[in-house]
Amino acid sequence: MNANDLLRRTFLRQGAFGGIGSLALASLLQQDNALSAEQGAIKPLVQHHAPRIKRVIWLTMAGGPSHLETFDYKPELGKRDGQPMPESMTKGQQIAQLQGQPLKCFGPQTKFKKFGQNGTEISDLFPEIGSVVDDICFIRSMTTDAINHDPAHMFMNTGSQIAGRPSMGAWVLYGLGSEAVDLPGFVVLTSLGKGGQNQPIAARQWSSGFLPSRYQGVHLRGKGEPVMYLGSPPGVNRDEQKSLVETINALNSQRQQFTADPEITTRIAQYEMAFQMQDSIPRLMDAGGEGQGVFDLYGCQVGDGSFAANCLLARRLAERGVRFIQLYHKDWDHHGGVKNGVELKAQEIDRPCAALIKDLKARGMWDDTLIVWAGEFGRTPMSQGGSGRDHHNKGFTIWLSGGCVKGGLSYGQTDELGYAAVENVVSVHDLHATMLHLFGIDHAKFSIKFQGLDARLSGVEPCRVLQDVLA
Repeated sequence: MNANDLLRRTFLRQGAFGGIGSLALASLLQQDNALSAEQGAIKPLVQHHAPRIKRVIWLTMAGGPSHLETFDYKPELGKRDGQPMPESMTKGQQIAQLQGQPLKCFGPQTKFKKFGQNGTEISDLFPEIGSVVDDICFIRSMTTDAINHDPAHMFMNTGSQIAGRPSMGAWVLYGLGSEAVDLPGFVVLTSLGKGGQNQPIAARQWSSGFLPSRYQGVHLRGKGEPVMYLGSPPGVNRDEQKSLVETINALNSQRQQFTADPEITTRIAQYEMAFQMQDSIPRLMDAGGEGQGVFDLYGCQVGDGSFAANCLLARRLAERGVRFIQLYHKDWDHHGGVKNGVELKAQEIDRPCAALIKDLKARGMWDDTLIVWAGEFGRTPMSQGGSGRDHHNKGFTIWLSGGCVKGGLSYGQTDELGYAAVENVVSVHDLHATMLHLFGIDHAKFSIKFQGLDARLSGVEPCRVLQDVLA
């Protein structure tokens, strides 16, 4: 081996680890920083057309409410109670825990009654919702791709069953920003009913996914301390707290000038928001000025942790400019005892749902609000264990309310046994596209580059805005 070979090998070895390799790494880091800077400097999008709404209040009935005991009356199912389900409907179909078992019809376990000018037929367990039925649009042909709880929540919230995608509220906040000055633009409230089925709701359901984390939802507890660790340490007054926040943000701003890291921008915004919330959250929760008439309307006291109290908090959040408000009410997973279970749930949600509509109308806020009532899926027309129903994704009912939708309308339908949507079938992506449309956003143009693809809330498969349900 001659001296020239040694020099050449030395050059290549040192270049690979110290020279050329460093240049390549620096190039990659510059690309990453450029992408981070681009994502960190996101401005609210210009709306594609005139918006119809300012906010969404999404009422999530976690666990999968049975459409057959609530809002989709199927008398033929009652006539066939105990008889085998037609094989033509179920053969080769995905049926969760009933796979391989005898499939028998299980008639509706509640009575139905006509309400409103159009005689809309819903369960008589919901007389208060019946009293405002002319302000509600029922979609009785809803479908989803998922059949188990967590992926079904993911799909309803993000348009994908895969974790890591941005939630609805994050997309809306990313696109439009917030009108709230001292509160987050996307707030989540949770409640548990008396049935005791406390299935966990993971924080990824309101995650910002691959969007900067400043767009994620903030979980506001309806009972006890609303936001954990928000208060100042003992002995620290508000002026001292402000000085500390300003100093930390100044240091973060200096760091941001060198790194262009969007998470530093988020951190600065979070410190500022947390400081503002130390004052705004106590005022939000102090509902003493509402008057007893409002508490009687909802059937609650603020701070009792109930779904009713959260509905009142939702209205108070909406008044303060919060863009996206999502309520989760658990305990709808009725594999057994569906009759008693739905009766109990109706007692918890009937009055406050109607109260929210009435209250928003009285305050002139209903016209520019979209209320969505939905579970992650429905339940089977077949029994499970003799008294309950299994998960079902082929047809179920949700409802919408607000000045932007046609009240007193029943859109779409399932077959005579309530098994599958057969008319005006609606997908989750259709629902997302419609919500964005009402915000003034064209869902097909509302995307962000992620892993080389144009990612959208409404997905990549064809979907439509539900123009027929819009006022």
